[in-house]
Amino acid sequence: MSNLNNKSVILVGGAGFIGHNLAIQLKKLGAHVTILDSLMINNYYHYLKMKHEPGVDIYIKMIEQRLQLLKEYEIKLIEVDARDYKFISYLLNNIPCQTLVHLAAVAHADKSNKNPFNTFDHSLRTLENTLDTARTTHNDINHYVYFSSSMIYGNFTKGSVTEETRCDPLGIYGNLKFCAEQIVKAYQQAFGLDYTIIRPSALYGERCVSRRVGQIFIEEALKGNPINITGDGSSKLDFTYIDDFVSGMINVIENEESRNQTFNLTYGEARSIGQMADIIKDYFPNVEINYIPKDQLTPDRGTLDVTKAKNILGYSPQYPLEKGYPKYIEWYKNEWANFSS
Repeated sequence: MSNLNNKSVILVGGAGFIGHNLAIQLKKLGAHVTILDSLMINNYYHYLKMKHEPGVDIYIKMIEQRLQLLKEYEIKLIEVDARDYKFISYLLNNIPCQTLVHLAAVAHADKSNKNPFNTFDHSLRTLENTLDTARTTHNDINHYVYFSSSMIYGNFTKGSVTEETRCDPLGIYGNLKFCAEQIVKAYQQAFGLDYTIIRPSALYGERCVSRRVGQIFIEEALKGNPINITGDGSSKLDFTYIDDFVSGMINVIENEESRNQTFNLTYGEARSIGQMADIIKDYFPNVEINYIPKDQLTPDRGTLDVTKAKNILGYSPQYPLEKGYPKYIEWYKNEWANFSS
């Protein structure tokens, strides 16, 4: 029997790409799952306001698929703005919860650097509200899971980083994530609220609307447009398929050894942007590839060593880029055809 059977989990900001996939898997394993989400940040209402702009309709369709899946699995979704301290506090005091997973944030480095106020408002304000409620709640919250980012490492000085590697983030997004990690740790020191900090990298997979690099490549190829690569294609990312990431998150939530620890949670092997483009060319042989200057606030990255997650949690990623990315491409091609018909 799963350690998650009858465990109560709340996902704040859980109706997004990561959250809805995690919620479904938790429910399959017997957990009681509740999602609190405003559906505003890179979600349904955001795109609904843009529905007359080209290319937006397919994103609305994907988000509607997410919401339909949550209904099918009978996962409760409560619409709430996590910046609203009174409302979020009321809900967290009245809905059973042992583990709180905080996903509410602006999850885009470029958007964060261009609009710091909005990022602080939706990332730090929401973090403050859920942390403070979790430590004062009359509920049973005893585990707080925070999603950080590989961006906190800044430029990788070697080919890989461990959780002990010195962090030297660039720009608003990376520094905000690093700051948030310290705040989460401080709440454990001051109030005894156990935490787990997760550092993902280059996530991709079905029903993502965040326009990460893998999604951009597929969409441009489907449209018959050129693909623009920043730099010369040699830059590397630790591309992580959503199913691997969710499996790691399940390990985190069900394993007591995850408490008060930080984990890299990626595939654990960096691949170049050029290698991802080569896979695209297998499916779209006529696609044109262009190279453009790299943004100075985009760090040089590489592999996030996942040895710690493997040893402590039993994490076992199964999707190298050659396996996960074609699966995603085939799904996207099918969705595109259905949408166009």
